[in-house]
Amino acid sequence: MDYLAPCSLDSLKDAAKRLKNGGLVAFPTETVYGLGVDAENELAIARMYEVKGRPKDHPVIVHISDQNQVAYWVSEVPEYAIALMRKFWPGPMTLILERSERAKDFITGGQDFVGLRIPSNPIAQKLLSEFESLCGHGIAAPSANRFGSISPTSASDVSDELNGFLSNEDLILDGGTCEVGVESTIIDCSRELPRILRLGAVTEAMIETVTP
Repeated sequence: MDYLAPCSLDSLKDAAKRLKNGGLVAFPTETVYGLGVDAENELAIARMYEVKGRPKDHPVIVHISDQNQVAYWVSEVPEYAIALMRKFWPGPMTLILERSERAKDFITGGQDFVGLRIPSNPIAQKLLSEFESLCGHGIAAPSANRFGSISPTSASDVSDELNGFLSNEDLILDGGTCEVGVESTIIDCSRELPRILRLGAVTEAMIETVTP
């Protein structure tokens, strides 16, 4: 069965409803396609791990629409992390921050920190807005591929990889090819100084312009 749907306002509204009902929605970001689920739905998160074949102690990144959502997921934000947010969000940067009580073990892999990102892709932004209009607070979305495989940069990549693992409750939003094509830069902001955990489109030199 083909789960692909061309992006339109109706399909984005449908996708948001599927997320609230526990479904999986693959969607484009500026980096790669993410396999999205409601970040507060433990059963949906468990199924996402199963579809990906991903170890459950590997945390997932929570995608939010704007900086006002940070306080929901995070208990403490260093000043340098705020400076990074202002400079590189929306964009291909994930920040690791001390989690609030709302960020449960099933998205953090049992760690005391949570990863947050605000994507700049307009389709991802609209999906997040529609999801939040249904009282959602964030979409957990690792790359939409089987664990260990190459991250997908098109909807057809996702379909080829995951079609055999999806169900009627799921959807793949076709938003064309991702602009950046590599995963986000991950910065650990849980300590006195920032530490780069994974390099992506936001480079070390770019980060140093904000946090020397």
